[in-house]
Amino acid sequence: MSEQSLPDDVRAECADALPEYAERVLDVAERIPPGRVMTYGDVAEWLEEGGPRQVGRVMSLYGGAVPWWRVVRADGVLLPGHELDALGRYRTEGTPLKEASRAAENHLPRLDMRRARWDGGERAEGHT
Repeated sequence: MSEQSLPDDVRAECADALPEYAERVLDVAERIPPGRVMTYGDVAEWLEEGGPRQVGRVMSLYGGAVPWWRVVRADGVLLPGHELDALGRYRTEGTPLKEASRAAENHLPRLDMRRARWDGGERAEGHT
């Protein structure tokens, strides 16, 4: 059962009980500007804690309340099971995409990581 499918009062209780690391990961996800992305590894590196798997786990459990589509795989492949939802959001936000070749599975585009990747530049402006 996902957190989003929980009743409001139970979801609020879960939010109060978020582990500190999860709160920090979600805070980074909320800072990513529209049209830009960070990889799971980028988020961990920015936090100077954990790794891509830990960030992915946090996003899997708690990411529904933040712009989850902005935290992505390093290869630019859209999140399995959420491709069409994410693709619609990327197109709305103007996130750079690479159109899929005819040989690509499902003919889905990938993120253009060179152009879409955000380096978390706000860190130098007071985030610790």
